[in-house]
Amino acid sequence: MSNGKTLLVIDDDNNIRELLSLEFGDLGYRVLKAETGFEGIQILKDKEVDLIILDIKMPGMDGIEALEKIMSIKRDLPVVIHSAYSHYKENYLTWSAMAYVVKSGNLEELIKTVEKLLS
Repeated sequence: MSNGKTLLVIDDDNNIRELLSLEFGDLGYRVLKAETGFEGIQILKDKEVDLIILDIKMPGMDGIEALEKIMSIKRDLPVVIHSAYSHYKENYLTWSAMAYVVKSGNLEELIKTVEKLLS
């Protein structure tokens, strides 16, 4: 069961990357993973990506800086910010993302958001 869509997960937490890779992989998505904003930007330049799931709090280049670079490369690419910190929602720098999902043990909201943006 493949829907042919490719997701890029940019998160410095390996457990989150693996969890999202497994969950979305089971739903038929191809999942690319990046540990840093820099790595994510490089993958975006090299590969065809349909949607990005982006953490904010990361060492080096944070998610807000990465989001700016992503938008400069591919303005219409859907980006879902996936952060444990809801207060970043108030930061206008995150508004160019198409969605903001607060991290939780339940991935239902994230999955629904991704499916809605890609439908």
